[in-house]
Amino acid sequence: MSFSIYHNLQIKATPKEIFDAVSQPEHLNNWWTLKYSGTPKLNSEYNLNFTHKYDWYCKVSKVKPNVSFHLKMTKSDKDWEPTTFGFEMEPNQKGTYLRFRHENWPEQNDHFKHSSFCWALLLNGLKNYLEKGIIIPFEARG
Repeated sequence: MSFSIYHNLQIKATPKEIFDAVSQPEHLNNWWTLKYSGTPKLNSEYNLNFTHKYDWYCKVSKVKPNVSFHLKMTKSDKDWEPTTFGFEMEPNQKGTYLRFRHENWPEQNDHFKHSSFCWALLLNGLKNYLEKGIIIPFEARG
């Protein structure tokens, strides 16, 4: 059995703006990571660097520009290692409805619960970044 985190939110931005914000290093470093590298192409490797201790890697497992972007963890801590997380974008009259999921957690432990809370904060940061141009300093993020 595995467990998943789901968060859905409305963002006043185009699917392209959201896709770029979740897949391009120059945007991700403004709302999530300290240093991020990678190219949004299937099986491309991404480096998610948060600190020297948390220098993780993943591969693009699903990508359709301006529609979906998913990453499968390949090097991280033991709880994140089997997981995949991703973003699905659906345009509407108010901008874009974003569906986020982080799947295949081995257990619903404290790390799972903390990560769910952090994702909610980070996704709100993504929303504020896209809608208002707010960049929260890395040290102040979830």
